[in-house]
Amino acid sequence: MNQEYLRPNEYIFPFFTMKTLIIISSTREHSVSAAAANDIARQIQEMGHFVDIIDLRKTPLPLFSEQERTESLFYMMQDLVHNADNIILTTPDFHGSMSGAMKNFLDYFWTEFAGKLFGIVCASHDKGLTAMDHIRTVIRQCYGWALPYGIGLSEAELSDSGTIDNPHIKKRLSMFARDMVTYGLLLSKQRAEDLGNSEPTFMARYRTIQ
Repeated sequence: MNQEYLRPNEYIFPFFTMKTLIIISSTREHSVSAAAANDIARQIQEMGHFVDIIDLRKTPLPLFSEQERTESLFYMMQDLVHNADNIILTTPDFHGSMSGAMKNFLDYFWTEFAGKLFGIVCASHDKGLTAMDHIRTVIRQCYGWALPYGIGLSEAELSDSGTIDNPHIKKRLSMFARDMVTYGLLLSKQRAEDLGNSEPTFMARYRTIQ
């Protein structure tokens, strides 16, 4: 959806449209984390911003190797990751950590993550706190920023129609979408400035890469 961003902070970022990339890493055909991702995507689009989704069940990456980073599928995903202003990662909780598909995806990228805002959604029967912490560690190691909270939800929240109807969860999803946009705008603006100036900043090392 390409339209002007009209919200209370419009005077700070007039006509600025962000690109959000959402990664779905569940292999389930009917996944609550995928349903959450679609709900968040809809809300971000309604705020006037672009959303791209990579569903790793439908577009699986080969097991990471340096050779695979030269394949066409990697370049297609690299363009989406590179051009994203912020990124949302969704995963099921596998043994207290992220899914193998998510870990494999993260192995492919690092410089593309620097200075960007990340949000985390985890499907878990036990809140998914350790899985989200593991992902935050990866993000920090790649010089990215993560929202200080994530969305944890269980498969029991998925209705027969494939939607999330729990009012508490829906409120959390709305807050999450709002925060990704609000803080994503701040960080993406600063990231662009830091890449374009000569001031000392952790983003300086990426000026020749961009």
